[in-house]
Parts: sequence; C-alpha cells; structure tokens
Amino acid sequence: MNGNFADYHVPVNADIGELDVQFVGSPDTHFNALGVRGIGEIGITGVPAAIANAVYHATGVRVRDLPITLDKVAPQTNTTA
Repeated sequence: MNGNFADYHVPVNADIGELDVQFVGSPDTHFNALGVRGIGEIGITGVPAAIANAVYHATGVRVRDLPITLDKVAPQTNTTA
C-alpha cells in the first residue's frame, strides 16, 4: 500500500507489451452496425466493485450504485431539527 498517489505505479504505454489483434469468423451485425466486438472491457469489470469496497473500508459507507460521489458517501445531516 502506498501513502499517497504520487508513489502509486500507474502503467503506461512502455509497460504494455505487443498487442495481437485477431479476427474471428464472420461479422456479427446483430451486435452493432460494424459487426465487431471488443473484449478489452471484460478484464476491468471488477474494478468498480474493488473501488466500492475500498470506499466502504475507508468510510464505513456501502455505496451500491455508480458513480460513487461524495454526496453518497458523506452522512446526511438534518438541519431542520
């Protein structure tokens, strides 16, 4: 764990190896007009859940819908009491 974001390693282009693009069979025009699909998003589907868990562990507030914003994390105060 890092004490601040300045010490956190963020991957950049130099950290990524060669990319291989493969075309599979025929186009799937039911998905979109171009008939193409990307699978890059599949690998990052767990990131929002991990961030939500980190917010919960840091604040004790469980946020169950995205985007996670300050108004969902900060306790609501009643000023009409």
